[in-house]
Amino acid sequence: MENISEPYAISYPDITAVADSEGTAVELIETFDCVGGALWAGHHYRKSPLVRDIRVLGNTQRFLLDTGCVDLELVGSHFPAGISAVEVTEDTIGISYRGMGGGGVGASVCRATAHGVLRADTDPSGGGREAGSRIWLPRRERVVIGIDDTDTPEEGATWTLAHNISRAVEDKATRYLSHTIVQLFPVPYRTKNCVGLACEFATTDAEGLITRFAALLEKYTLSEDTGMAAFRGFDPAPLRPFGWAVKRGEVSRSDLDAIRPLLDIRMEGRGIIGAAAAIPFATRYKEALELCTGDG
Repeated sequence: MENISEPYAISYPDITAVADSEGTAVELIETFDCVGGALWAGHHYRKSPLVRDIRVLGNTQRFLLDTGCVDLELVGSHFPAGISAVEVTEDTIGISYRGMGGGGVGASVCRATAHGVLRADTDPSGGGREAGSRIWLPRRERVVIGIDDTDTPEEGATWTLAHNISRAVEDKATRYLSHTIVQLFPVPYRTKNCVGLACEFATTDAEGLITRFAALLEKYTLSEDTGMAAFRGFDPAPLRPFGWAVKRGEVSRSDLDAIRPLLDIRMEGRGIIGAAAAIPFATRYKEALELCTGDG
């Protein structure tokens, strides 16, 4: 019979966090291996006063958090675990968890030992005890890179190239968070399906990330019309009106000028329209995949 080194503890594969520029809002991204434990935590953690919203995307759970510190009035079964503190400094993001029983195990050792944690203070846990931990993560910023028009009628696929480049640029400073295919309005000069790509990252080296991504895109693109734009910021919502316009009809290059100050444009071929339009739909999969043909 095989031995289990830690039969009553698991370790989250990765925990990452991004903060807004003011340090008042945080998105905590937990990559999970045990779906039951993660969804149990999400169900109860949403009752914490600091939690604004929770989303599950693939094998990650995302918590939109306010900064602050609160006392959690934990109650077995009803509110057995939660997030009690969120702190943002110049270089780090601190998260404090608290839980009872098995919720205390998840709030302590399971998160304190996750990849991505710089350091942690954690309580002994197990049985019916209340326990928790405070973990410190690097303060990262969100970067969303949009690309379009990398293939030709004969070869290539933009969605696969986007994913492979995103994996290639991952390093200690940069986490690759998500990949979103965005359906655009089917203009006559499309290759076939007329989609743009948005790849999302959490990083402490935004300039280096964008530069390395652009270098690989220039190396491997098959098209002379490739577009690439990057957005740096907590929420790309200001780009959504432009994104919807490109999903609903043909847009001219001059229309891009209104959002140009919000973007770091690295390749400005014809695909720059689709590249910029894809960015605000990152992780908004239902809207991203909607096809607007203009027929109704």
